[in-house]
Amino acid sequence: MNLYVLGINHQTAPVALRERVAFAPDALAPALASLHGLPQVHEAVLLSTCNRTELYAHVEGDGTLLADWLAAHPGAGSDLHAYLYRHCDVDAVRHLFRVASGLDSLVLGEPQILGQVKQAWTISRQAGTLGGQLDRLFQQAFATAKRARTDTRIGANPVSVASTAVRLAQDNFARLDDSTVLLIGAGETIELAARHLADAGVQRLLVANRTLAHAQALASRHGGIALPLDDLDKHLAEADIVISATAARTPILHRAQVEHALRARRHRPMLLLDLAVPRDIDHDVSGLRDVFLYTVDDLERVIEDNRRGRREAAEQAEAIVELQTARFIEQWQASGRQQPLLQLRAHGDAARMDALAKARQQLAAGMPAEQALELLAHTLTNRLLHAPTVALREAARSGDVELTRAAEKLFPKSGMDEPDA
Repeated sequence: MNLYVLGINHQTAPVALRERVAFAPDALAPALASLHGLPQVHEAVLLSTCNRTELYAHVEGDGTLLADWLAAHPGAGSDLHAYLYRHCDVDAVRHLFRVASGLDSLVLGEPQILGQVKQAWTISRQAGTLGGQLDRLFQQAFATAKRARTDTRIGANPVSVASTAVRLAQDNFARLDDSTVLLIGAGETIELAARHLADAGVQRLLVANRTLAHAQALASRHGGIALPLDDLDKHLAEADIVISATAARTPILHRAQVEHALRARRHRPMLLLDLAVPRDIDHDVSGLRDVFLYTVDDLERVIEDNRRGRREAAEQAEAIVELQTARFIEQWQASGRQQPLLQLRAHGDAARMDALAKARQQLAAGMPAEQALELLAHTLTNRLLHAPTVALREAARSGDVELTRAAEKLFPKSGMDEPDA
């Protein structure tokens, strides 16, 4: 099969490494072109989220070139190989089905990952790096994830990193109905956070984004106030809680900015939740007094309670994944066994079309119909039997008993004789 998955995620690598190999949205298409251009790579899909970067590829060989390609990503570093996981064939199929179903996520059963997998599939299709093998695999992954969520409670009361962050703020820091929350970004994670904050009755909601129109649209949906990102310093001191999740490649909030905000707040504590990879908030900020900084890795402890509550549903979903994996592998292997049959049919069709075209030309040139039919039959017989005849003659010469016996099964004597009238 030669299907490979290679990558890192929240279980194998710290956020400091994950952010170095994260791909920005506008970098995915060029990266796919580079990956697809490697020798032996027939198809490729690149999945890059805040918690994982994974390569899915249909390749010839053992797939070692995939790890070298990812390690060459700017900033990846020579230590990347030690953190990579690799899955081949059936294990690769199972891994994708688990990822799409939310069974491999930081938040067990979280719903966002399926949309992210679909987006990765779409981008690969648009980039021309998706072929029949990976397309069938991803289509089956979508169906498996849908069944897991329909037939189990893995998706009941869906929990995302955003909702977990809001719960952390609510349960351990301050009453939301007495707090000002500043959201930085306007993507799906921030949208989810805004929804949870509004439902929890947050007193005041500020939304800052590089594109003001996006901030205005999000703020209007949740009763917030939109700010241009350039005005961040002017309003940072107003925020009791900051939740950031942008696609920036470098930090947008630095120690000096937070220090200035703390002085303006007379050192009233601030909770900073950085949900981005690469990180939005410089890690030096964590050294400031009166600041509580959490990254996506820090949410692991908070999420453990959720994970325990979903164990039973997860076991049921795992059973579905195993069943669908077995079915997909069976279908994949069956399609491989049918390849000789497809080649034989294609050879027969080509011979028929060629002989028929020649017969029509001869009829058009005035050849008698009986003679044209005789020539058609003779030409078609020669075309169909030439390759098997050569192979059987060579088998007889070399003593290839297996091929001879196979021919006897394909063309038994009783099947070659015409029945009595």
